[in-house]
Amino acid sequence: MSDDRPVMPRGSVSRTARLASLPLGAAGRATLGLGKRLSGQSADAVAAELQQRTAEQLFAVLGQLKGGAMKLGQTLSVFEAAVPEEMAAPYREALVKLQEEAPPMPVRTVHAVLAQQLGGTWRQRFADFDDRPAAAASIGQVHRATWRDGRDVAVKIQYPGAATALMADLNQLSRFARLFAALFPGMDVKPLIAELKARVVEELDYGLEADAQRQFAAAYAGDPQIVVPRVVASAPKVIVSEWLEGTPLSRIIADGTREQRDRAGLLMALLHFSAPQRAGLLHADPHPGNFRLMPDGRLGVIDFGATARLPDGHPEPIGRLLRWALAGKADEVLADLRSEGFVLPSAQIDAQGVLDFLLPMLDPVARPRFHFTRAWMQEQAGRLADPRSDMSRLGRQLNLPPAYLLIHRVTIGSIGVLCQLDAEGPFRSVIEEWLPGFTG
Repeated sequence: MSDDRPVMPRGSVSRTARLASLPLGAAGRATLGLGKRLSGQSADAVAAELQQRTAEQLFAVLGQLKGGAMKLGQTLSVFEAAVPEEMAAPYREALVKLQEEAPPMPVRTVHAVLAQQLGGTWRQRFADFDDRPAAAASIGQVHRATWRDGRDVAVKIQYPGAATALMADLNQLSRFARLFAALFPGMDVKPLIAELKARVVEELDYGLEADAQRQFAAAYAGDPQIVVPRVVASAPKVIVSEWLEGTPLSRIIADGTREQRDRAGLLMALLHFSAPQRAGLLHADPHPGNFRLMPDGRLGVIDFGATARLPDGHPEPIGRLLRWALAGKADEVLADLRSEGFVLPSAQIDAQGVLDFLLPMLDPVARPRFHFTRAWMQEQAGRLADPRSDMSRLGRQLNLPPAYLLIHRVTIGSIGVLCQLDAEGPFRSVIEEWLPGFTG
């Protein structure tokens, strides 16, 4: 019976064993590959099979663990567009599944959490409650229900033991960070894991998430382009909010129309740049499972567990740096980079070299319209991935100040989703309207 399964493998021994199976599995596949080569199979055929098996094992373990392992997988999945096609193809299906699916929590556990969080008479708050989860993620799952006043609602329930599992997974995954190098060449996963650990406390507090969702909902109430569901009820481990019926961005990435791709991409950019000005918050988890394209063309946003508080909006120096760079003012760019801490005082860097390093990445805002593609993102990643290249050496001399770390990751992650969407549109106009300092 499914109800007899544990919610999460919480014991450190069992969870470590699952994670440890990753390198062991890789070694076994290498041995298998050697045997198949000796038996006459071509190198390409063996490599393709080994990549497929690696993908299956890697994401099966991440998905089963939920917790930090799945959180890392979801975070990494938005960077999939930067991976060369011949390497990315075996992983893509697993990545999309990871964004939308996870093994369900037993029904009796769901009921126990609801009773603990909403009271023993929790059923009286609902006209109807569907025991089958509608969606599952790294630390919780969502059920569809009808509130007592007739509204369709989403009930987000945190997995028991999520806090312990999340930290245990992230601590263990930092030891295995090199395993992800084959999937994401040139990416150092350890700093990403460190950042996820730093944000664990906030993401586990559904009270903070509900407050952030209320703030977003108030900022975008009645907006013709972005919709945020209102919170109906909340507790430390449960959030009840209005249900949004729309097409997940993961489905649009897989088989959406040109119109859907362009619309979703432009609205994601609008949310990213307008939210700090309108809500004082930055939505900090841009993976496709958190967004829906509504039937009326609006972008629905459904998860606020990760947000950055920016009460003064986007930092003005970002817009100013973009303006200087696009105007070809190399000395001003370097001076501002130094003043904001992107270049350490002791670093000796050529101003024109820095500008040459930055300009290709600014293509999306250098012209009225831009087409985000996997090929473009792969080109940018390739420029920086080769440690022997001048661009890579210059990049290693730059510094990312702590105040900009989350903004940088969210921006890069959002660009990854736009490339997955293959979205084209007037992205510069969004920057002109919402990014302080860009227009002077």
